[in-house]
Amino acid sequence: MLSLRKRDIYLDNAATTAVAPEVIKAMMPYFDAKYGNASSTHSKGREVKEAMEKARKAIAKSIGASPEEIIFTSGGTEANNFALKGIAFANRSKGNHIITSSIEHDCVLNSCKWLERQGFKVTYLDVDGEGFVNPETLEKAITPQTIIVSIIHGNNEIGTIQDLAALGAVCRKHNIYFHTDACQSYTKTILDVKKQNLDLMTLNAHKIHGPKGVGALYIRKGVNIGTWQHGGGHERNLRSGTENIPGIVGFAEAVNQASSQKHIKHMTMLRDEFIEGVEQNIPEAKLNGPRGEKRLCNNINFVFKRIEGEAIGGYLDLKNISSSTGSACSSHSLEPSHVLQAIGLNKGDANGSLRLSLSRYTTEEEIAIVLKELPPIIKKLRIMSPL
Repeated sequence: MLSLRKRDIYLDNAATTAVAPEVIKAMMPYFDAKYGNASSTHSKGREVKEAMEKARKAIAKSIGASPEEIIFTSGGTEANNFALKGIAFANRSKGNHIITSSIEHDCVLNSCKWLERQGFKVTYLDVDGEGFVNPETLEKAITPQTIIVSIIHGNNEIGTIQDLAALGAVCRKHNIYFHTDACQSYTKTILDVKKQNLDLMTLNAHKIHGPKGVGALYIRKGVNIGTWQHGGGHERNLRSGTENIPGIVGFAEAVNQASSQKHIKHMTMLRDEFIEGVEQNIPEAKLNGPRGEKRLCNNINFVFKRIEGEAIGGYLDLKNISSSTGSACSSHSLEPSHVLQAIGLNKGDANGSLRLSLSRYTTEEEIAIVLKELPPIIKKLRIMSPL
């Protein structure tokens, strides 16, 4: 168990995770003894270049890719921007139409909105009540001008896991690039770029007990994509800049630590235990998103009717329990979640949402404590609520 402040219970792992001790240990030498620049030809440069390429191989292997198909970035947001904008401008002569879904992460939605201002056309696909994109709906949206489809794999708010193979098959049929944001699902479910018909995939480290500030974009060999960042020609001339070697090494070690998959079974058990506990003990509580294998193993999202999610989170915080009402990347906004509204919730119910996200370090004892603390908080807030 990671050492946290006494009685702290951290259940906001979809926002970020604690860096695993093994990851910190792996990174440490690259801050002092092994501090060279990977582009340098002397021994200091060669040793970090070797470490970087070893990390690239490990990350590539974890998704069934080749090492040369992995481009390191500063994180998921950059990788998503890179994928969408890089493909859009490199393929503008073929078409100007992009397809995405209404439940994407803000960095995808805002990239698409920006591309619309540059003259591109974007279709935002509706989802069903559990957040799934129907492959038939996708196929109907495709036009001769469509150049890329971007659909999130594991939703960051409601945990919905899309059928990438089916969606990707539609894109293959029409010879359209298929991209997915897999930041939440990486190492928590199976990812195979060939079996799932993927051309591009976004990954990051800090959702899997790795360091912040490092991620990767898988780009299938042969994909026509523009240079994202100009400079000295790093990362196959696609993303220049001195590589974050400590972060990259830490990223690979985080992947290595997740390779046993034991954590998936552990988080799934605690997730289901918590969902059952809420449904048995708190009236007017509705689970958002699907159940079972179609839901991320660490994701719990409930609407508690007639109260504000922010108030629930505030009371939990007083008990040293960290939670969220949605995506941490847009937590500054007072607007109801676009994801919850997309699956059919009205604004009032969407404002009553609470997201709890587990990690491999979450314990049964912690789940029991939250299940004890949450019902009286809900009861108290409902008594106080003007709704």
